[in-house]
Amino acid sequence: MKNLIASSMLCCFLAAPALAADNVTTVPVQFAKGTSSAQMKGTFAGYDSINYTVTAKQGQQMTVKIAGSNNANFNVFGPGATPGAAEALGSGYVGGDWTAKLPASGKYTVQVFQTRATARKGAKVPHTLTVSVK
Repeated sequence: MKNLIASSMLCCFLAAPALAADNVTTVPVQFAKGTSSAQMKGTFAGYDSINYTVTAKQGQQMTVKIAGSNNANFNVFGPGATPGAAEALGSGYVGGDWTAKLPASGKYTVQVFQTRATARKGAKVPHTLTVSVK
């Protein structure tokens, strides 16, 4: 019986690293005075992601563009929506921008990530995200 308990505990300890959460970094988007767009550069790898947050008002038009690694993709979430728990308002990739009139005022999240196939390989994703709000 003691061997069974010891074996079970050992399995739990060995499995713990596999249960570790992916690293999600949150970066607030800051517009320079008198401008309506900003560029942010970043890099992540594997299943990690970066959430860029930007405050905007209902009726404004937001455009999101991403450049850099072809593995870079993004989803845009409205105020109160959480990546992984809500449906995105839109999405994009290198060469596939997203533009929309915003449905509500508040903090929007642009989640930058890579697809599962390349994340599994641990690929690094350098990127430049451009967010414009007019």
